[in-house]
Amino acid sequence: MKRINIVLILCLCTLFSFAQGGKALELKDIVGGKFRPENIYGVIPIPGDGEHYSQMNAEGTQIIKYSFKTGKSVEVLFDAKTARECSFKKFDGYSFSPDGGKLLIATQKVPIYRHSYTAVYYTYSLKRNLDGKINNVVEKLSDGGPQQTPVFSPDGNMVAFVRNNNIFLVKFLYGNSESQITEDGKRNAIINGIPDWVYEEEFSFNCALEFSPDNQMLAYIRFDETNVPSYSFPVFAGEEPHINAYEKYPGEYTYKYPKTGEANSMVSVRTFDIKSKVTRTVKLPLDAGGYIPRIRFTKSPDKLAIFTLNRHQNRFDLFLANPRSTECKLILRDESDTYIKEDIFDNIIFYPEYFSFVSDKSGYNHLYWYTIGGNLVKQITSGSYEVKKFLGWDASENTFYYISNEESPLRQAVYKIDHKGRKTKLSTQIGINDAQFSTDMKYFMNRYSNLHTPTVITLNDNQGKVLSTLITNEKLKQTLAKYSVPQKEFFTFKTKDGVMLNGWIMKPVNFSESKKYPALMYQYSGPGSQEVVDSWKISWETYMASRGYIVVCVDGRGTGGRGAAFEKCTYLNLGVKEAKDQVETAEYIASLPYIDKERIGIWGWSFGGYMTLMSMSEGTPVFKAGVAVAPVTDWNYYDTIYGERFMRTPQENAEGYKNASTFTRADKFHGSLLLVHGMADDNVHFQNSAEYAEHLVQLGKQFDMQVYTNRNHSIYGGNTRLHLYTKLTNFFDQNLKQ
Repeated sequence: MKRINIVLILCLCTLFSFAQGGKALELKDIVGGKFRPENIYGVIPIPGDGEHYSQMNAEGTQIIKYSFKTGKSVEVLFDAKTARECSFKKFDGYSFSPDGGKLLIATQKVPIYRHSYTAVYYTYSLKRNLDGKINNVVEKLSDGGPQQTPVFSPDGNMVAFVRNNNIFLVKFLYGNSESQITEDGKRNAIINGIPDWVYEEEFSFNCALEFSPDNQMLAYIRFDETNVPSYSFPVFAGEEPHINAYEKYPGEYTYKYPKTGEANSMVSVRTFDIKSKVTRTVKLPLDAGGYIPRIRFTKSPDKLAIFTLNRHQNRFDLFLANPRSTECKLILRDESDTYIKEDIFDNIIFYPEYFSFVSDKSGYNHLYWYTIGGNLVKQITSGSYEVKKFLGWDASENTFYYISNEESPLRQAVYKIDHKGRKTKLSTQIGINDAQFSTDMKYFMNRYSNLHTPTVITLNDNQGKVLSTLITNEKLKQTLAKYSVPQKEFFTFKTKDGVMLNGWIMKPVNFSESKKYPALMYQYSGPGSQEVVDSWKISWETYMASRGYIVVCVDGRGTGGRGAAFEKCTYLNLGVKEAKDQVETAEYIASLPYIDKERIGIWGWSFGGYMTLMSMSEGTPVFKAGVAVAPVTDWNYYDTIYGERFMRTPQENAEGYKNASTFTRADKFHGSLLLVHGMADDNVHFQNSAEYAEHLVQLGKQFDMQVYTNRNHSIYGGNTRLHLYTKLTNFFDQNLKQ
């Protein structure tokens, strides 16, 4: 109890110091990142070395080795200024070979989609000569043009990469000789070793290429997207950047995008024998239209793990394939009445005799432990909480490390549990904790924040003891103390259906209960998402609260952190329950004495934009104004993997698609609307807003619209973000403050 009181006092003191500064927040400072917490980026635990991690310096000129015990720098592993034959002055990223003996250094990075990019790569050896020195020479990986997703062989003597949808292999022991493994790669047709657009976006990966543990085989996923329908959007000359080629006549970007109910890529797994140069196709029993979200070699060279989902995504199968015989054996199946969650893939980690598995089959995400043959050893965690991430297993102590929200759906902590079920909480601070462990699980870097505490980064041992504090963000706290910064408070309320919902509220610093304030609701509302969590953030919503708005956010039904029943209750009927919950949130806050029920607005981006439109068309006229940024307006316009995961296909669920469409209920739309979209949005196509706008026109409903030239789903570049949030601010001021 004493500890709770001390924490409360500290939080209140911090809150008081932040709030009483007096200076007004400025939008350009928020958008420009003035209040962005200091962080540590690009941390990589050094392979085969449990004592150290590496990090790029802020200038992108050095890779520095640090001690996990002290957090102090040990040596500079690479320096672009002093390396021999180094043609670049700075770089964009790096990776280690599995044995820790070589570096791949990325330069001239050019983004493609959310996770993918091309870069010009260089290799650098960290191995020392007999005199104890390294050669300090930088070598270009390939002269044939930029590469994608280079992968080291386990022994560090080869690198495979993708260029123009084909796989290439570089052998360092043969004078860096380069050979082409596949020949059929072709844009908008055949892709080898990297995912197509929809896999990258919805299964969250950019590499589909693996070496066997004995360095003798390559395995890769081949995508045939020939029959996938194409989508095109215009590209203008624009500014920031300016494209000279399109100054007089616009260009066009065309790519394959499978919309719900349409054809997906045909996928297969292939293996390549590096010595004999024989390519084989694995005999995988995949359903028609099924998915292969990952391939991953186990610790055994004759066991290639292949992850598959049926098209409905309610059955996950894990196969072990022999890369030479191509025979497959099913070792695990997980099924759901609704859908398998996407976080399943990266929580599967293979060890020589075991592998981990996370599933919500008990009603909550929990950790399971299997033999490599697929026999369940035991369920490691259980209870009415969710395991958010499996961090690893320490074989020497038979101990499992993970992150869960056992204390609250709003918080995350780092835990370990031994083979006897004895659990230890390793993170000491209450809020959102995330951990990155050393390769031997002896140390971890912990990132923590809560509503009133910007990011704090510590180094801890695997007992939880803090060994060193790397980031405190004291400088940011001192800066914030000069400003009037509204603070979030948590609240809950019960809907008419008897569902308890979590929310936060931000009031102006000079708040008075005797006044009536306009209210602005922010939400995302997408399946499994969470906006109401105990973490620190200053955003545009903070700025709006500082200008006299009361800002509210509520996670309605379908959001994450509260188990499968709560998250999956929107299955086959996206948007209906979620919109009802946002309407009831508006009705709840309208009942508060200090909120003007005639001046409530709502806004959101992407799924949040969709929910803005659905909520303003729910039939209860509680919103005076709303902003929908890059919204989905009909699930017929969105991609197969995401849309069908929650809705199945339009052919199977016509009524569900009808009810989930903003068009169906547009005649009931009430309030002033600002519709915002980027014309080069490869994710939620501009088509969504264009068609919805036309529908509103034909219904005779007035609205405002802001279109951004050449901007993708994130709508940024040059002055774009400041323009966007200024537009939003002015719109709500005009509609809610008058």
